[in-house]
Amino acid sequence: MIRLDNHNPIPESCRGAIIALGNFDGFHQGHQAVVGEAIAWARAEGRPAVVATFDPHPVRYFQPEAEPFRLTTLAQRQELFAAAGADAMLVFHFDAAMANTTAEHWIEEILAGQLGAAGVVTGDDFTFGKGRGGNPCILREMGPQFGISSRSVGAVHDDEGPISSSRIRDALRAGECETVKRLLTRPFAIRGIVQHGDKRGRVIGFPTANLDLGTYLRPRYGIYAVTGHLPDGRTVLGAANIGVRPTFDPPRELLEPHFFDFSGDLYGQEIEIAFHHYLRAEAKFDSLDALVAQMTRDCDKARELLSDLA
Repeated sequence: MIRLDNHNPIPESCRGAIIALGNFDGFHQGHQAVVGEAIAWARAEGRPAVVATFDPHPVRYFQPEAEPFRLTTLAQRQELFAAAGADAMLVFHFDAAMANTTAEHWIEEILAGQLGAAGVVTGDDFTFGKGRGGNPCILREMGPQFGISSRSVGAVHDDEGPISSSRIRDALRAGECETVKRLLTRPFAIRGIVQHGDKRGRVIGFPTANLDLGTYLRPRYGIYAVTGHLPDGRTVLGAANIGVRPTFDPPRELLEPHFFDFSGDLYGQEIEIAFHHYLRAEAKFDSLDALVAQMTRDCDKARELLSDLA
């Protein structure tokens, strides 16, 4: 799969594509339905299938002080789109110019002119253009003038209503890993570069790989049963603390996975941590002995919960 950039010319091989247009952060079941429709349409007509996404998220542009809320990085989205069968990911850089682009300009100059799109698929509730002036109805009305057909896909529902990124974010803040996995069709995962820390975990017999949380939404602070995907392709089991480590000073927000039966140097390498089960809240311990005893219990519980993945 190739990555395209709206600041650069689109290769001829990607013109005439069917484009799935949305943000697709998280790539949950609803997003998968939109992208799946675009890919099926493209295959039926022998056209390339392109998934378009935005970076930064429009909310980040309009509310720069908003707390971190991303569910996936661009790299993660690209891998997910590729696994779904798309031929390319197109990144729209959301900036002042894009924020002030009208829906009409979007259709005529960007979708038709710049991209040469043959078809566009969106969710029923998708809006685009200045003041959210564009929607699936506008696409259906204006698109044919410029050779663009369009389709929209309704929300995917479960017993609690439509599946959405907001529901997933709420579930993560509550530590509801099983709910998140069902809505996403996979566990939520944080990817990052392993940093040097203060080595306290190594001293007490629980070495950890320290990761900065970056722009990811912060799940509920606490201890989780996790898996780690390593650069060499291995998947390892572990337990992780996410939070500010209240037993130690000064407080520092980190994701700290400890991998079972693992030895090796991961510093400077990119790993991905998937959250399978929430075990307990963060706690401050009166002594290192008490902390080690609890960590031992946490690891035993995590091993038990992850036994089907071993």
